Amino acid sequence: MIHYSKMWRIPAVLLVPLLLGWASAWAADTVVAETLDNGLRVLLLEDHRSPIVSFQVWYRVGSRNEARGATGIAHFLEHMMFKGTPTHGRGQFARLVEQNGGQDNAFTSHDVTSYFVDIAADKLDLVIELDADRMQNLLLDPKEIDSERQVVLEERRTRTDDDPGGFLGEEVASLAFRAHPYGFPVIGWREDIARITPEEIRAFYRTYYVPNNVLIVAVGDFRSGEALERIKRRFGQAPRGPVPPPVLAVEPPPNGERRGVVRKQAELPIVYVAYHVPNHRSDDAAPLEVLSTVLSGGRASRLYRDLVYERRLALEAGGDYSYFSVDPNLFWFWATAMPGQRAETLEKELLAQVERLKKEPVTDEELQRAKNQLEASFVFQEDSVHHRASLLARFEVIGGYAQKDQFLAKIRAVTAADVLRVARAWFPEDKRNVGILLPTD
Repeated sequence: MIHYSKMWRIPAVLLVPLLLGWASAWAADTVVAETLDNGLRVLLLEDHRSPIVSFQVWYRVGSRNEARGATGIAHFLEHMMFKGTPTHGRGQFARLVEQNGGQDNAFTSHDVTSYFVDIAADKLDLVIELDADRMQNLLLDPKEIDSERQVVLEERRTRTDDDPGGFLGEEVASLAFRAHPYGFPVIGWREDIARITPEEIRAFYRTYYVPNNVLIVAVGDFRSGEALERIKRRFGQAPRGPVPPPVLAVEPPPNGERRGVVRKQAELPIVYVAYHVPNHRSDDAAPLEVLSTVLSGGRASRLYRDLVYERRLALEAGGDYSYFSVDPNLFWFWATAMPGQRAETLEKELLAQVERLKKEPVTDEELQRAKNQLEASFVFQEDSVHHRASLLARFEVIGGYAQKDQFLAKIRAVTAADVLRVARAWFPEDKRNVGILLPTD
């Protein structure tokens, strides 16, 4: 299982002029969109270059939908979705996909739980059958839940408890969010994972795994009309469920700087600085996305060039913005110290970089490079049926797949003045969240 972060960005390249021909050709492809009678949303896009299909089922539920004392249920349920139904027993989903030459996986994020299969196009009916079956008929056997509980706890140990970066990120997020569930770790708190009952998981499944909370996206070598009928025939049988409860929490503005220092067995100090920022609905979203690329888009980026390459203060450094976040989230600055460097030095240098962004515009070269990197990354995804499907799904989740066609225009329109404006607006000294990890002996 994997977790979502900024999965859509690929390594930076500067081949935009060469790629624009490809992009314009694919932009003309027609997405077939339909909402079934039971509320299930379907997006289909034909791509006949290879005889394969990516079939993805996105449930509009993640750790954002959890409650205190019951964190980690969304991710726990993701694991259980591979544990069988009365028709297809334990482990048969993955086994059947593999036997037919396909690959399957899943991830849970704050906002969604996604399951995907990439397989030969003539096996599409098999995948439709398997996914429709587990959407409605999951066993959720208590013995399987107890067994998988240990797997999830071990995953938490390796990815968070024993990983200094993951550990510090979890600490800062819980510091930054006091009201909104984005402060919960996606994998859940260890105490909650150990306590969650089969009844709670079953109730979560009945609440959120209903067709009116599901998005299906398929891209590949099929005829959309035929594929839609096959999806209707199988998924259309599921009855519409009650509308899942909305997430009403709104994070109040912070009253001052929040700071946390943790000591952990680690080799190097780590510093994270996070600021509350708006999400995609804001006009500031595109400038913030460009800014994150100016900071950490490859070896020519500002933080890498200054802190890592030239001054050798950090082993790694960067900045990140969650463009696809359903609710307003955080803009992160981070750095891991070079051996021999102190956390105090690293924090001072990171904050100096923040102040520089607020005092002087980024250079024309930095701005154009960042735009080129974002555009090239975006265009390169059109070369993969899997990434084409994922990108359609991400835009649909945040408001509609048609926003995909507007993304590059928004990026191209960003100016140095826009970047300066958003830095001044969203990185105030008195509202930052600072996390420092100090190695223990």
